[in-house]
Amino acid sequence: MLDIPEWFKIAYTVLVLAFIVIYWPRHGPANFLWFSDIAFIGAVPAMWLESALLSGVLACMVLLPEVLWNVDYALRLVLRRRITGLTEYMFDPFIPRWLRAVSLFHVPLPLVLVWLVAAYGYPPESLLWSAACGALVLGLSRLLSSKEKNINWVFGPAMVQHRMPPAAYLLLLYLCFLLLVFVPTHLLLLRWFPG
Repeated sequence: MLDIPEWFKIAYTVLVLAFIVIYWPRHGPANFLWFSDIAFIGAVPAMWLESALLSGVLACMVLLPEVLWNVDYALRLVLRRRITGLTEYMFDPFIPRWLRAVSLFHVPLPLVLVWLVAAYGYPPESLLWSAACGALVLGLSRLLSSKEKNINWVFGPAMVQHRMPPAAYLLLLYLCFLLLVFVPTHLLLLRWFPG
């Protein structure tokens, strides 16, 4: 078991509180429905409670997308061209550089999530809870987000889609998250952190 020292818990909590204070007035509370924001913030209670289930659910929901975010960001820095669009906002000159720097929490987040799971374990029921939380988060994102913000892409991939009825699109999006993100991550975490 890899213990998480108290100094790290304190420093991480302070960073999360600073993130909330900075982002809330600029983006509103609905912005915290992004899966990555939920994981970043949720890691605080997971650490302090030393909760294997909460750590497992957070890792299951976002580990693969966070790794993809990091790959996209690194390639964009190196190649100077758009790759997937996940990190497009990090290069938007209309967003102040200091505000974009706040989003660099994505860089260490996968390592933090893996550390949590390594420290507290990965319960097999994490997938079930991830599936339930994912459905709730997508539903709330659709209800509380705007088409302009398009949190978790609930209105369409990158832009608002009009080909499918909204409920059918939301169900398809949920199934994509479940089958392409949650299940593969769950299988990887079970393999890496058995028992």
